[in-house]
Amino acid sequence: MAHHTRGIATPYPRPIRWLHWLMALLVATAAGVALVRDDIGGRALRGVLLDIHRHLGLLVLALLALRIVLRLSLRHAPGVPMPAWLRVGAGFTHLLLYALLLAMPLLGWALASAADQPIHLFGVAVPPIVAPDDDLADRLQAWHVRVAWVLLAVAGLHAGAALWHHLVRRDGVLRRMWP
Repeated sequence: MAHHTRGIATPYPRPIRWLHWLMALLVATAAGVALVRDDIGGRALRGVLLDIHRHLGLLVLALLALRIVLRLSLRHAPGVPMPAWLRVGAGFTHLLLYALLLAMPLLGWALASAADQPIHLFGVAVPPIVAPDDDLADRLQAWHVRVAWVLLAVAGLHAGAALWHHLVRRDGVLRRMWP
């Protein structure tokens, strides 16, 4: 059984909750920038938006590493009681989200490297992770876009499930992650 305080499930540790919401904001912003970038006039502005997109992606990658370390090191209360099929589904969805949050920035980094485009994070050059290769860049671009849509779909499923837990089951799952 979950630990409850005044009828509310015990929340995750504060750093986990803040990282969750910060990463959600960064992913949503990176997706928004990518979606509007090609429709914006001016080569210079598109370049700035691409740099912002890359910064956000690298920040997500760094924060994901921190989040995994915190998740493994911080103790948290047991989860909210739910049927096994829901717990398995939630676990699978979380693992998939973590995998996609790792894959997306790595694909983007590899894409920029293959396209022989320098990447900077707050003015510091990030080393390439693959050799320049136009054909590889084309394939990585396609994969980056495909995986982005999968990430957004899984994130939407995750958000929908959280709302379902909150509005239908009323079991405290969303409140555990609320800042």
